[in-house]
Amino acid sequence: MRWLEATGFAVATIRSRRKSLCGFVRWAAERDITHPTQLTLATFEGYQRALTRARRADGRPLAVGTQALTLTGLKHFGKWLVRTGRVSADPAEGLVLPRRPQRLPRVVLTAEEAERVLAGPDVGRRLGVRDRAILETFYSTGMRRAELIQLRLSDLEKERGVILIREGKGRRDRVVPIGSRALRWIARYLQESRPALVRPPDAWYLFLTQRGNRIRENRLSEMIRGYIRAAGLGKEGSCHVFRHTMATLLLENGADIRVVQEILGHASLATTALYTHVAIGRIKQVHSATHPAERGAGVEAPLRPDE
Repeated sequence: MRWLEATGFAVATIRSRRKSLCGFVRWAAERDITHPTQLTLATFEGYQRALTRARRADGRPLAVGTQALTLTGLKHFGKWLVRTGRVSADPAEGLVLPRRPQRLPRVVLTAEEAERVLAGPDVGRRLGVRDRAILETFYSTGMRRAELIQLRLSDLEKERGVILIREGKGRRDRVVPIGSRALRWIARYLQESRPALVRPPDAWYLFLTQRGNRIRENRLSEMIRGYIRAAGLGKEGSCHVFRHTMATLLLENGADIRVVQEILGHASLATTALYTHVAIGRIKQVHSATHPAERGAGVEAPLRPDE
């Protein structure tokens, strides 16, 4: 863990690696494996099988992505053991990671549904103005939850209509556009709400809690989830719903996929390409215009009297 910190790994990555390694160390100790020289490929494969049998608190199996993330941490650990001379050969070198399924976003809002959620906060209250500004920022920029929490006042460039995201996923900075409507709500929040929320010394975070602190990730998720439920859409989700929604709507309206990739901060275009399977508006138009059944060819099936 100290080596990861010294070499500049992200806090979230270190936290994930610590969790992965602690679980593995406990499992290995139960089998009297307590020294790096005892580790073999069979050890790691045995732990991999244990992960497939493990269950979460609700009784469901561990997701394939969770298993792969855990094992990835162990593979990096094996390389570190060799690099630091603790073992002569990497015991995890031949470990095969499970294939992660390429899942489409489960919840995406239409433009109309997004507007219903955005209209949820009571903007007659200072926290309602803050919440509306947060929702508008999510919807306009598609940034991640952790990225929004880290925003500082100096990251917002109102004149250029952009916002700087510092150390996003992979510790990469990027500049993304933010729309005029979101900027208006942020300006209202800065004028009406933030001065009443801030407590000295001001850490200059953009969005604050009622006690003047930076918003916690879980609290932010609960808040957004509550507004989505209150909108009565019959859909569940939280902060990431607006990321999915923004990307899908941009692609539906003709945005270039590489531009969307830059906005979202994806390292791989393949990740952004998943949204093209959800953004089917133009595909439906082509289908309706070219499919013989949609163009009136053939014989229509007669309706029964009760239909």
